[in-house]
Amino acid sequence: MSSEFNIEVAQKEHLDYVDVILQTIADAAKVRGTGIAKRSPGYIIQKINEGKAIIALDPDGIFAGFCYVESWGHNRFVANSGLIVADAFRGLGLAKAIKAKAFEVSREMFPKAKLFGLTTGLAVMKINSELGYKPVTFSELTDDEMFWKGCQSCVNYDILVRTNRRHCLCTGMLFDPEKDNKKDEPAKSLGVYDRWLQLKQSIFLKGGSKRNKFSYLKRLQAKFIALF
Repeated sequence: MSSEFNIEVAQKEHLDYVDVILQTIADAAKVRGTGIAKRSPGYIIQKINEGKAIIALDPDGIFAGFCYVESWGHNRFVANSGLIVADAFRGLGLAKAIKAKAFEVSREMFPKAKLFGLTTGLAVMKINSELGYKPVTFSELTDDEMFWKGCQSCVNYDILVRTNRRHCLCTGMLFDPEKDNKKDEPAKSLGVYDRWLQLKQSIFLKGGSKRNKFSYLKRLQAKFIALF
């Protein structure tokens, strides 16, 4: 269970874990094929030194998971990025616990900021929904070019470019502290997200008229977001 792990804000004594963190991120990116931006050792070190990284260790001090906090648009938007769990510790609720800790830290550091994320993972969508995130169009996310530049390492980046940054296989999710952040029923939201992902995959990964695809997706997206 996740309660057996030590989940905390990473400190300088955790810098020895940087290599295994980066390797775990790289391995996860290969498996997923999308969704995790590549980061340098210096970037992870910076996040740890700034108190913007969450690390999970098992009782023996073995690395189990990680996540970091990024702020964009002059701290108006905040993302909890790079969420990973080592293979040996999956299925224990650890991802949810790490995400919850990162969410807590983000709210403390940036209380007025909107928290957002892009993901293709159903598990992450479920966790986000339980925290009060809602699906939104990309236009409601940060317009900070440095954030979107991070998408260049994704294998589906060409979709984002072709749609003028309006659509991709990822789903945008947002927690707005000034709005009603009623948490969604997990079972309901997971089923809806699953169907939405399948629809986007069928639209973007198959042939057909680009104009018709985008027009159809725009209508579907409006209906999908209205469900929440």
